[in-house]
Amino acid sequence: MNETAITLDDIDRRILNALQVDATQTNSELAQEVHVSAPTCLRRVKHLTETGVIERQVAIVAPHMVGARLSAIVEITLDVQAFERMEQFEALVAQEAAVLQCYRVSPGPDFVLIVQVADMPAYHALAHRLFATHANVRNVKAYFSTFRSKFETRIAV
Repeated sequence: MNETAITLDDIDRRILNALQVDATQTNSELAQEVHVSAPTCLRRVKHLTETGVIERQVAIVAPHMVGARLSAIVEITLDVQAFERMEQFEALVAQEAAVLQCYRVSPGPDFVLIVQVADMPAYHALAHRLFATHANVRNVKAYFSTFRSKFETRIAV
């Protein structure tokens, strides 16, 4: 994955904005929406994918419709912040399907996790697996969502 930002022109931006709203449209529909020919659109999308601008295309699932009704934002502070220990913790949480996002942060805690589980017993089980039994976890602070007023996946381009 290329970590360097690439220069986007107006067509690239229109394509990215359209795909972030609806990635299920055909290439012809997308081309028509962004006002370019279908071959140009296909070539642009392929280039945006190959360069890593488009990481992947996914379906966004409504958590409550599949029984994942509890959202938690969890702050984790480790005892030892050595690079290897941080990577060990990241590898541990990467294996856990309920952890949707993991961020190293500064200042404050070492990590912030976004977690989606069925209910409080499921959260407690996850907390036991990931935090209580992990010797390097010093502090855990969890915030539980009572209402989601906004959820967006689009990046402004």
